[in-house]
Amino acid sequence: MADTILQNGFLDHPVFALVSEVAEESGVRAFVIGGYVRDCFLGRDSKDIDIVVEGSGIALAEAVARRTHAHVSVFRNFGTAMLKYEGTEVEFVGARRESYNRNSRKPIVEDGSLEDDQRRRDFTINAMAFSLQKADFGALVDPFGGIRDLAAGIIRTPLDPDITYSDDPLRMLRAIRFAARLSTPERSFVIVPESLEAMARMKDRMSILSKERIAEELNKMLLTERPSMAFRLLDQTGLLEYILPQLRRLKGVETVEGKGHKDNFSHTLQVVDQVALQEREEIAAGKRAEVNLWLRWAALLHDIGKPGSKRFDPAVGWTFHGHEVIGARMVPGIFQELKMPLNEKMKYVQKLVGLHHRPVALVDEEVTDSAVRRLLFDAGDDIDDLMLLCNADITSKNPAKVVRLRQNFERVREKLVEVEAKDAIRNFKNPITGEYVMATFGIPPCNTIGQIKERVKDAILDGEIGNNFEEADALMRSYAASLGLKVVGQ
Repeated sequence: MADTILQNGFLDHPVFALVSEVAEESGVRAFVIGGYVRDCFLGRDSKDIDIVVEGSGIALAEAVARRTHAHVSVFRNFGTAMLKYEGTEVEFVGARRESYNRNSRKPIVEDGSLEDDQRRRDFTINAMAFSLQKADFGALVDPFGGIRDLAAGIIRTPLDPDITYSDDPLRMLRAIRFAARLSTPERSFVIVPESLEAMARMKDRMSILSKERIAEELNKMLLTERPSMAFRLLDQTGLLEYILPQLRRLKGVETVEGKGHKDNFSHTLQVVDQVALQEREEIAAGKRAEVNLWLRWAALLHDIGKPGSKRFDPAVGWTFHGHEVIGARMVPGIFQELKMPLNEKMKYVQKLVGLHHRPVALVDEEVTDSAVRRLLFDAGDDIDDLMLLCNADITSKNPAKVVRLRQNFERVREKLVEVEAKDAIRNFKNPITGEYVMATFGIPPCNTIGQIKERVKDAILDGEIGNNFEEADALMRSYAASLGLKVVGQ
């Protein structure tokens, strides 16, 4: 096994030989452990290397830093140290055993052996280690069958899952996140049944987690290639009801007089997956630099207002009129509850949730220049993300209907380009300023100024006048005269 590992180049990075040499001189044993080992076998790049030391991880890191003249960051509260070597972050920690108080996920830590350290790891696939001892350099140390589980696509805890999840309930979210992150179209990773059952039993332990840590895991789930897998597992285990009950309430189909509606939970997850797919396609085509976490949050929450707007009309069936308005109002509360940023990122999500129905509504109506101008004005620079979300929102079990809707949607997209090129509305600035109104009519700050500016803005967006100062000024003077205002000096 060691020869195979070396032949595969898993330990080619010069840091491993260096750590091996310094560890021998220091009289301690060192091992590469965790995600780097797992990713080696999966053929994935890994920039972060974790070294576990049977002894002081900080002391070994400082000894390596002295040899390389690298800066080392020491975190004594956690017993860890980190340095960068040839572009790679290397973290050192002493091998330890842990025990937990039931009311906290902060462990009681004692020095331990490599096997003690592997035993405390979250999953077997993250508990594998490579030896850095010269006698068996590169040997795989795998007491819990991580390599077997990796080959089988299995997420399993080294110990009884009730113990693992009760000690640190964040591991339940990590299990789900790893299942989604490691899965590929060729092979899905699954969480073993006994582990899923333990999560359902342990879901109340989530109460000891900070909202910030929960949100961090949700963000990582959303950034996977198929986020729906993670959220279905959250629902299956009962964790979703604790974390994001508003999303859980989208589940289910109600039928009255033979008329039912779609399952909005399944629809939402389909939209999130389609947003993720479209982002990857745009990145591959050079149209987008990177994935947008907040666009994915907008996709996840875009229909969150449907339960509050749901009505049955005997003439047309189920309606959800105004769900986008209700949903937009819910976004700040959801972000606040999860301790997520309440800055421009939240406002971006709120904007997309509030506007996501507008382009779809245009598909079913006459696409007027006025409607397109108002959409461009309200969306601003986020119009492209809004259109991506709305395109992903077109779902149906009827393929012909999807094709028809997407063709109509392309008409809206073409109209957006045409109107934007002609009227430059995306970054609209009113040609008439408040200062200009006050100087022209000799009036102090008052509500009338806003009234005049609003009239000019509406006229431009409705196509009554062009988006230029001359026409705006003429309208301003005419409208102001109807309000009894006179130009200074006349």
